[in-house]
Amino acid sequence: MALIKKPVTGMKDILPSEMQLRDYCIGIIKKTYAEFGFTSIETPAVESLANLNSKQGGENEKLIFKVMKRGEKLNLETAKEENDLTDSGLRYDLTVPLVRFYANHANELPAPFKALQMGNVWRADKPQKGRYRQFMQCDIDILGEASNLAEIELILATTTTLGRLGFKDFKIRINDRRMLKAMAAYSGFPEEEYDNVFITLDKMDKIGIDGVAETLVKQGYDQASVDKYLDLFKAAEGKQNLEGIKVIADKIGGFLDADTRDNLNEIISSVDATKTAQFEMEFDPTLVRGMSYYTGTIFEVAMPQYGGSCGGGGRYDKMVGKFLGQDTPACGFSIGFERIIMIMMDEGFKIPGESDKIAFLIEKGIKGERLAEIISEAQKERAAGKNVLTVRMAKNKKFQKQQLTEQGYEDIRDFYEKPLDA
Repeated sequence: MALIKKPVTGMKDILPSEMQLRDYCIGIIKKTYAEFGFTSIETPAVESLANLNSKQGGENEKLIFKVMKRGEKLNLETAKEENDLTDSGLRYDLTVPLVRFYANHANELPAPFKALQMGNVWRADKPQKGRYRQFMQCDIDILGEASNLAEIELILATTTTLGRLGFKDFKIRINDRRMLKAMAAYSGFPEEEYDNVFITLDKMDKIGIDGVAETLVKQGYDQASVDKYLDLFKAAEGKQNLEGIKVIADKIGGFLDADTRDNLNEIISSVDATKTAQFEMEFDPTLVRGMSYYTGTIFEVAMPQYGGSCGGGGRYDKMVGKFLGQDTPACGFSIGFERIIMIMMDEGFKIPGESDKIAFLIEKGIKGERLAEIISEAQKERAAGKNVLTVRMAKNKKFQKQQLTEQGYEDIRDFYEKPLDA
């Protein structure tokens, strides 16, 4: 029986042309984030199921690739349920591993700690275009900084990176979970129902404000509360950032802490005054973000011209405490690395400043002194900073050169046993 040549469903092979683009983007990302003081770390692909199932990963906890116990711990005869067979799983994001890492090494790390982590994650999701079961994530996080300096730095670092990758005219949508909760409380929703209300609110861009109203009423919420709630969004519609925040803050009064309002204002104003990339900050009271571990500011990269968002993040001040027993302020931003790569490939992005690519086609049969002479010439070109491919000349040289040209080799040289000028 022949072996299977295709990747496992939901996974993909990466061809050289895409790999070159990925390497280029990783280089830009790491260089830019280093300029902002972020340092690279790495965590294992496999994490304890107790950590992965800690009710902090939202819907992702239903998509874990679980790993069976090994050796003597795996006893199929006595196993009665799934937990008797599994004790770990592939990470579904980089935040849970980061927090475990920080809790484990807190005494060895600077305060605050600015971390950059890039690596594959796995989710047993339904595959589709641009969505795979294995994909790269790119996260920056600041742990130990309670002030909004963390949010400002994260947004500036991320947007500077996107600008250097050639993206412009995008938006950073921003909101605060405390604002969301204050609006829900003002409207009369029970606190235990907030998350469900937010899940419906998160669908506003798809079903519109009337669709949200209809859904909430069908779910059994009081019509007066629904009307009061949605009137807040109508009042802020079309208002610019600081004005929109003020309109909602004035309406809900004492339900919103003044610090939350001031925090949003300061982040938006500071980023607008110091940004280097071409983008807009946008206060969006409908922004929810699904992860239940967010406690304060939340943000998202919106690229409507490409049909959606390309990253997001927020503050999660309670998560570290689940490991350490004491809360540690934390905030992070994740770039949608795979989506960015897909957009750049679809746009036909050309890597700038690539070294000259030269191909040496060497006639078959050449060996000894003449072969060493040709390789020596290739070595000189490499020492001069050029990329040189040495390969034997194919029978169909025309087709071979066509393929090399498609791979970016503009200078193709033929080498024979006897030099043509001899």
